[in-house]
Amino acid sequence: MSTEERNSHPAANGPVHDDVAFDPRDIRSGSVLAFLLYLAITLGVTLAACWGIWTFTASRAREFDTPPPPVRQGMRMAYPPEPRLQGSAAHPTDAQQDLRDSLARDRAALEQTRWVNAQAGTAQIPIEDAMKIIAEKGLPAWAAKPAKEKKP
Repeated sequence: MSTEERNSHPAANGPVHDDVAFDPRDIRSGSVLAFLLYLAITLGVTLAACWGIWTFTASRAREFDTPPPPVRQGMRMAYPPEPRLQGSAAHPTDAQQDLRDSLARDRAALEQTRWVNAQAGTAQIPIEDAMKIIAEKGLPAWAAKPAKEKKP
């Protein structure tokens, strides 16, 4: 567009500016509205086609899918069978609390004193005491089993 002929068009209602030329034919609102109409029609046709394909494939799947065995026809399983991973929505307990409980049970087992086998003279002592005894006396020497001789 030439800037030589400023405001040369009949601008009865248009803006008038000395430095800027204005051409009322730059944008035609009819073509923009026609484009939007065609776009809406295209989207509607596409949506209808997708819905048709979906219903067709769903009906084919229902038609050719094998029914579940009679034992499971009334069942609707929301979650997979046990064992389930801890921390999932299907698991009834909190994984972090389970870990804390397990560590507390292990610590309590390590700190108790009891007879494991009284007739054999085997006892359990707290782990701290056992570590002190081994540090003072060293590990007990175990008699090595004699190696079986190989027959030639």
